Amino acid sequence: MSTEKTNQNGLAASAPAAAARHAIPTYPPPESESEESWVWAQIKAEAHRDAESEPALASFLYATVLSHNSLAFSLAFHLANKLCSSTLLSTLLYDLFLQSFSSKPSLISAVVADLLAARHRDPACVSFSHCLLNYKGFLAVQAHRVSHLLWAQHRRPLALALQSRIADVFAVDIHPAARIGKGILLDHATGVVVGETAVIGNNVSILHHVTLGGTGKAVGDRHPKIGDGVLIGAGATILGNIRIGEGAKIGAGSVVLIDVPPRTTAVGNPARLVGGKDKPARHDDVPSESMDHTSFIQEWSDYII
Repeated sequence: MSTEKTNQNGLAASAPAAAARHAIPTYPPPESESEESWVWAQIKAEAHRDAESEPALASFLYATVLSHNSLAFSLAFHLANKLCSSTLLSTLLYDLFLQSFSSKPSLISAVVADLLAARHRDPACVSFSHCLLNYKGFLAVQAHRVSHLLWAQHRRPLALALQSRIADVFAVDIHPAARIGKGILLDHATGVVVGETAVIGNNVSILHHVTLGGTGKAVGDRHPKIGDGVLIGAGATILGNIRIGEGAKIGAGSVVLIDVPPRTTAVGNPARLVGGKDKPARHDDVPSESMDHTSFIQEWSDYII
């Protein structure tokens, strides 16, 4: 007699055969397989595992992940249900997200890069499906990518309406005109604010309550430009049309009003460069990937003394 059982949602439950069938692939993906298809296979395997171990989530996991044929369909469905309201219907949003992902394949490439970034950099991210379903920073960035596309298409009232819903639901406020690269981690994400002319490069990690803002009522290009590989600590405020160089690190709680050279660290209020502005200390690692928030502390203490 078979040991395989089926729960009320029609999902196989806990049998060895089911476990083998839904085994989670190992990293890295084989060379013959694209990262997108590999990550999607991971997500489906994780969803099967979680549905079998926690029946209370089985219906949600089936509707959001297991019933869909691709990452684009799953993400469009999930975002639509997260961001809908009584006047902004989920069916409208689903069509909008799916059409955007289908018409611009680079959006899904960025989604995959962001999933990989969260899984590799955040020790609290236990699975790709956990990030896809539960990480509001990840979801806010993906929704912003669509609002940015709408902005570029001159559908600006809808782009701004979507920005408003993203801010309401995820507590992340990113202007639709802001440009964001891929491999982005918004860790915790609550209170992140990104202004209209801000630019964020690739492989950047930003913690909660970070502001990339202007300095007043000036119009035009007035927001920060963040280079690739930058790490911005919790509560940091970066103001004005200044440049944070590639691989730089901004300490938690800093208020940055000056350019920060590549591979250096800025700390304090107002922020100063560790080692001094004439010969700032430089690091070799990529801080957005190492997520090292404290290595500069001793050197900073020596400098200010």
